[in-house]
Amino acid sequence: MAGHEHSHDDHAHDQRHSPSHSHGSGGHAHGSGGHGGHSHGVAADADRRWLLSALALIVVFMAGEVVVGFAAQSLALISDAAHMLTDAASIVLALIAMRLAARPARGGYTYGLKRAEILSAQANGVTLLVLSAWLGYEAITRLFEPPQVTGSLVLVTALVGIVVNLAATWCMSKANRSSLNVEGAFQHVLTDLYAFIATAVAGAIVLTTGFARADAIASLIVVALMLKAGIALVRDSGRIFLEAAPAGIDPDAVADRMVTEPLVEEIHDLHIWEITSGQPALSAHILVTPGGDCHAVRRSLQRRLSDEYGITHSTLQVDHVGEDEAGALLQIAGPGDKAVDVEHCSDAHGPVHRAGPHEH
Repeated sequence: MAGHEHSHDDHAHDQRHSPSHSHGSGGHAHGSGGHGGHSHGVAADADRRWLLSALALIVVFMAGEVVVGFAAQSLALISDAAHMLTDAASIVLALIAMRLAARPARGGYTYGLKRAEILSAQANGVTLLVLSAWLGYEAITRLFEPPQVTGSLVLVTALVGIVVNLAATWCMSKANRSSLNVEGAFQHVLTDLYAFIATAVAGAIVLTTGFARADAIASLIVVALMLKAGIALVRDSGRIFLEAAPAGIDPDAVADRMVTEPLVEEIHDLHIWEITSGQPALSAHILVTPGGDCHAVRRSLQRRLSDEYGITHSTLQVDHVGEDEAGALLQIAGPGDKAVDVEHCSDAHGPVHRAGPHEH
């Protein structure tokens, strides 16, 4: 095994996503990026068309709602308009982030600018949280001193808003929501739809009963929805920035499954993260039995990761366990050179996984 060749057949490159490829290397280490096609269902151009359609609907209606909200002295309408402004901003951010993320990798940005989408999603989440704090304060104030609200204007405007937001929500549902970026903008618009329903109910109550506090109560319902969506977006985008394992994937369980592969003796330095939403990646150091076929083990593990966990971007460094000294690596040098034993990784990142019962 001293001399070996790397065939591009082993690497299953998908040229459509070349920025996300990486390759392990070093000594006898068989590094490989095992990549399948990262299919996201809807083309980026189609996504942009749907997002632009939703943006046009929101901006036109928002302008009219601001005028009516001040005329009717309705905080619910004004809060809806403010939320629609963040809807518009979130869609614009999503469009910009999509364009940045589509740029090929070059220079120091070896993954390209794919995480621009995650920055956009986090910005959407933060704006929801900030806006909910302001509107919550205003709504509580109005519970104690409710102004005179024109119920008919609130009701009619809210009903029109429901229709507009239904159309905008439908447009955005056609875009690729597997992207956290698009999902963030979608959550903005969906929350606004619920807000208009609450506002319509409040307008009907004010119109029929004269209970002005219904307007502030509707605003608090909107605030609760905004908090829920904002917290989810900040949490999910934060996990990606902190290189946490994707939700639903337990690294220890993945390693325990990998170590059951024939010839595999140990797995350490295992890392699982997301390059951007929907693109999980894995890297690990694999030790196999002396004389084992490293390439066969690597290919088998990559197929298992893809089939069982949907991890199509894996970089595996495969080495042999030392034959004479336990816990050493048998490093194969170039042709004609002698193999030498070196110490096992002195600072493994994370737990070491071996066959049989062991602690994580």
